[in-house]
Amino acid sequence: MRGRDLINNCLPEELILEIFQRLDSKPTRDAASLVCKRWLHLERFNRTTLRIGASFSPDTFVTLLSRRFPHVTSIHVDERLSVSLPPPSPPLKRKRGSNNSSSSSSPSSSKRQRLTRSGSEYTESSSLTDAALIALANGFPRIENLSLIWCPNVSSFGLRSLAHKCTSLRSLDLQGCFVGDQGLSAVGKFCKQLEELNLRFCEGLTDAGVIDLVLGCAKSLKSFGVAASAKVTDASLEVVASHCKLLEALFLDSEYIHDKGVVAVVKGCKRLKSLKLQCVNVTDAAFSVVGDVCISLERLALYSFQQFTDKGLKSIGKGCKNLKDLTLSDCYFVNCAGLEAIAHGCKELTRIEINGCHNIGTRGLEAIGRSCPNLTELALLYCQRIGNSALYQIGKGCKSLETLHLVDCAGIGDSAMCNIAKGCRNLKKVHIRRCYEIGNKGVIAIGKHCKSLTELSVRFCDKVGDVALVAVGKGCCSLQQLNVSGCHQIGDVGISAIANGCPQLTHLDISVLQNIGDMTLAELGEGCPMLKDLVLSHCHHVTDKGLNNLVNKCKLLETCHMVYCPEITSVGVATVVSSCSHIKKVLIEKCKVSERTKRRAGSILSYLCVDL
Repeated sequence: MRGRDLINNCLPEELILEIFQRLDSKPTRDAASLVCKRWLHLERFNRTTLRIGASFSPDTFVTLLSRRFPHVTSIHVDERLSVSLPPPSPPLKRKRGSNNSSSSSSPSSSKRQRLTRSGSEYTESSSLTDAALIALANGFPRIENLSLIWCPNVSSFGLRSLAHKCTSLRSLDLQGCFVGDQGLSAVGKFCKQLEELNLRFCEGLTDAGVIDLVLGCAKSLKSFGVAASAKVTDASLEVVASHCKLLEALFLDSEYIHDKGVVAVVKGCKRLKSLKLQCVNVTDAAFSVVGDVCISLERLALYSFQQFTDKGLKSIGKGCKNLKDLTLSDCYFVNCAGLEAIAHGCKELTRIEINGCHNIGTRGLEAIGRSCPNLTELALLYCQRIGNSALYQIGKGCKSLETLHLVDCAGIGDSAMCNIAKGCRNLKKVHIRRCYEIGNKGVIAIGKHCKSLTELSVRFCDKVGDVALVAVGKGCCSLQQLNVSGCHQIGDVGISAIANGCPQLTHLDISVLQNIGDMTLAELGEGCPMLKDLVLSHCHHVTDKGLNNLVNKCKLLETCHMVYCPEITSVGVATVVSSCSHIKKVLIEKCKVSERTKRRAGSILSYLCVDL
């Protein structure tokens, strides 16, 4: 009742702010802010982070945000993320006899004239500009973290204006922005507290701009990344090495960087902990120095190296005793001897990923199993020479393993999975794709022994059937995510077992399963009320009735993919849209969407195929 709000009037602002800090998600905070104007004002006052996708009139949008959220310190702009606009409301009817021409259209008609129509979607072709950066600098002078991802209309002029006012900047990500040397030099001149800098795909930069920035931020810079910048060479890295003594992380993706630049950074930056390189002209000679000097190195990722062999990997194993995270991707000249050296020397290893290294086989991974007991994550992708005995050794020696990824590993089958499941009972995430020798026995062992499992994916493993999912449903009651896409032997029995045994399920992908029908969807609705994401594309026996039974119970559903389901019609699509108040995305054929559904939920509809 009005005038009876005694509790809210007595709450001090500090306590209300504490309430907002304890809320675990943005939607929850947004909902709480609607209690009253006071709570709304305090929530805006307390917000520190903004995430912005591509939107119409971005310059005006940034100005509006600066007025509403004055204490924001982190802003992330990513123009790869599109924002759909709702279709415009019909124009207001003019009263008979009225001579006021302005009444013939809605108040926002002038804005909509700037929009272009394509079907039922309205978008404006625009991008963040220098004017927006100036508005951002004026509205958020205390900003500390700024990401501008693929903002092509931002230039040195805007960056220079921002750097002049935002002197507290600590992290700057300019991925895909066409900024030049002048803007980068201004950042170095004014932003003396900058710690993290990402210059991936920043065309137009040269050594001159990078060197100016490095000289200005030398006392604070801890992380530096460059990719696909043809005019950034070893000269920049030599300056980094000479001045940035606090540097801890280096990311390089360039064919213009050679041993000289990498060696200079390694020798000059004694605190280096993370090194990610995709440099075709860097050789074993550079990694010999890494092994000799980088005693603090914890993360090493090497991608597509053409001149890196076991010699370099042996140097890493010999010297980098603190290495915890190793990624080897498309390093064709590394074999088991190099991985054995890593196993013997880097006993603190907790994560290893081997991707497309075709000369690494069973013997190398067996050495990891024998020597690295702290391993918690293992990823093997396109490793054709690794066999079952390798995972037997992993199961025997790596009892702390929690995450396992297997993709296109033809030599790994059920016996390997049984050994992993028996030995690594703390497994929480198992992701398997196109491993055709893994079938029911392996998945049954996971269901029987891995009681803490929360994520299971067995995509396109055509030997996995219902009996495997029955075991998972009985043993893994904590399961939250399941993906059995393309496992054509799985039908109603298996998915029903999951529905009855896994009440915490939130994500389910049963696409391309031809034996799934409406009864299964009804059981999912009864047993898995927390379901948020559902993919049932290419399920030919699912109908509107099954969808109706599902959404009547799964009120938290946020995404639903149902393309190429011939028995689902516009009625089913309308049922999903109208019944699920949290729905954010529906993927469907355009021909199955009625005009009413387009008007009602145009912003959440995505189409696999559009009319030409």
